[in-house]
Amino acid sequence: MKRIICKAVACAALACGFAGQFMSDALAAPAKSKGKPAVKVLIISMFGPEGKIWLDRLGPTRAVRVPGLSPDYPAVLCNRDEVCVITTGMGHANAAASMTALFFSRQFDLRKTYFLVAGIAGIDPEKGTLGSAAWARYLVDFGLQWELDGRGIPNGWKSGYLGINTKSETEKPVLEYGTEVFQLNETLLQKAYALSRDAALSDSDAARLYRANYPHAPANQPPSVIQCDTLAGDTWFSGAALGQRARDWTKLLTDGKGEYCTTQQEDNATFEAIKRAAAAGLADTGRVAVLRSGSDFDRPPAGGSDADNLLSYQEQGGFAPAIENLYRAGMPVVNAIVKDWGHWKQGVPAH
Repeated sequence: MKRIICKAVACAALACGFAGQFMSDALAAPAKSKGKPAVKVLIISMFGPEGKIWLDRLGPTRAVRVPGLSPDYPAVLCNRDEVCVITTGMGHANAAASMTALFFSRQFDLRKTYFLVAGIAGIDPEKGTLGSAAWARYLVDFGLQWELDGRGIPNGWKSGYLGINTKSETEKPVLEYGTEVFQLNETLLQKAYALSRDAALSDSDAARLYRANYPHAPANQPPSVIQCDTLAGDTWFSGAALGQRARDWTKLLTDGKGEYCTTQQEDNATFEAIKRAAAAGLADTGRVAVLRSGSDFDRPPAGGSDADNLLSYQEQGGFAPAIENLYRAGMPVVNAIVKDWGHWKQGVPAH
């Protein structure tokens, strides 16, 4: 799902080798926050380069080790403005484990914190392009489905996917898991988009060359800040048929309101961890924003190979601008919160 260039090398270079211990008192009553460092903004990255783009520019930071975080990224790093960065590790299991460990360690006061999930993703060429930065309204889980072998799907079906305990690909399932779809705070979404939409985004020669293979906008246009929704699943996919299922599934689970745009691995897991922390009085789900930038297309141009699109995703040229644009689109929001904390602390300002 999330496309990463040389991820093993990058992560190994940034690994700290600390094996934390998950907290055993996760279900205990919330501790008093007196004396704990408060956090204005927590930037949630998933692997080294996503975090590094922030840490290189936030100024001096101090590291606070938290038991239970990823052994590759065992500490939360905070600057003097109370802006912190956590790197959870990739995939939904790492995201859920790291975020839960953070909250129930009770080492920070996160009750008024704004959470900015900022990571790269695959992108639908009908909605964005390489380097585009997309703010999400809906978080949709692509993994919670039944799957039939594509070689034996019923006549007339567009894919081998259907909702769990349903009879057809167009029937909306009962949302029994509770994590299938989340809607983010609309006021915060609109504020984040308004603050960032005019940001000057980064591009690359390689991305310009590759996107020229697509004959239509926005795929063949320069990157921009957009609003469309994100789909989570740990299986990377490639191709028009699976991409169409992603669009249809997003529509189905959001009652026609959602617009599939980016594909990644972690966001429903991250939000569920925040939701459980909120139920314990440790966080506020109304203060969550999700920004995903397109590092590669989720399907090839017309006549292209699905296999080549996936196996050669690193050659599309979107990785570097996608990483950079997390910062360029996200920092205006971070700056607004920090500089006007007197208002933001009470909630998202109306103006």
